Amino acid sequence: MAIGNFTLSYMLFTILHFCQFVLAITVCALYGVELDRARKANVSGDSKWIYAEVVGGLSALTALLYCIPYILRFAAIWVWNLVLFILWIVLFGIFGKMYINENPEGNHDIVRMRSAVWVVLANAILWLISFIANLVYWWMHKERRSRFTSRAKV
Repeated sequence: MAIGNFTLSYMLFTILHFCQFVLAITVCALYGVELDRARKANVSGDSKWIYAEVVGGLSALTALLYCIPYILRFAAIWVWNLVLFILWIVLFGIFGKMYINENPEGNHDIVRMRSAVWVVLANAILWLISFIANLVYWWMHKERRSRFTSRAKV
């Protein structure tokens, strides 16, 4: 099924990347509050929050680039998706350990950070889906050639 020149798989990938972009920007906003607070207090930002901003920024940029037609046909796309998935899981581990079992006791900052942890997990799951989908797409559409001469199509 195609809409114009776009296939259903391209449209689904675009929706997936849009969701990844939105969640990455959300993470940047949620963790950026803490970095802004540190900046206003003339304190250097904690490396955990800087890491969250870098992962969110890389993911947002990647999701935008993936919306360019035909960029998903490069063979190494699934490898980069795996790297981003690992970065998100590490981020979830860092902040999950800090905030999941934390009792907010009316502290809105802790409530915000607990919510941010679940947004991070949702984004990690989306990057896992993207990794698997791109790997399957690459495997199904790769050009198969003979092992010895690379000339004959198999």
